[in-house]
Amino acid sequence: MSRAALLVLADGRFPAGGHAHSGGAEAAVRAGRITGAASLEEFCTGRLHTTGLVSAALAAAAALGADPAVLDEAADARSPSPALRAAARRLGRQLLRAARPAWPGPELDAVARQFPKGAHQPVVLGLVARAAGLGAADAAHCAVYECVGGPATATVRLLGLDPFEATAVLARLAPEMDRVADRAVRAAYRVLDQGADALPAASAPLLEIGAEAHAAWPVRLFAS
Repeated sequence: MSRAALLVLADGRFPAGGHAHSGGAEAAVRAGRITGAASLEEFCTGRLHTTGLVSAALAAAAALGADPAVLDEAADARSPSPALRAAARRLGRQLLRAARPAWPGPELDAVARQFPKGAHQPVVLGLVARAAGLGAADAAHCAVYECVGGPATATVRLLGLDPFEATAVLARLAPEMDRVADRAVRAAYRVLDQGADALPAASAPLLEIGAEAHAAWPVRLFAS
């Protein structure tokens, strides 16, 4: 297990395409739900316990060796919004494209053939973590950090929020990220015995509705 590999994978400069996505923050800013650091923290907390938990469990299960096709189907079932499903697959395809030269191996090559249009990003994240020699907890922590790091970074651009304040939000959420990652890993281990139904299915209706509205905007700063 390489902690340095985890840093590479979680680094915002890793060319996985996440910089082009706001994690729902752009729609939330326009709707007035994010206006500053305090409301950003509330938004990220809600996202962490819904989308973040589900994504982290999917990533952890993939890192443990669960069938990626089964996990991808489960991810589809937990994403009612067509716009979010499409975004997740685009991100998964880009992540796989970036990861294959970094950690080459037959497992990632097989996934690329199986999902030519991209698998859901959390599933790919777990497979990449596995290829990099990382474990389920590493994959889960990477997923929860991405879940809140994306909106925090996007809000700096969308609102001109002080980046020091945005980073402070992430620091305050760190203990909660750990707790969510732990829950996700426990669920992932259950998947090995009980199947994909053991995955959490926490919903975030406002994120789903916002994603559909955002996809129809003629002008937008972020892809999702």
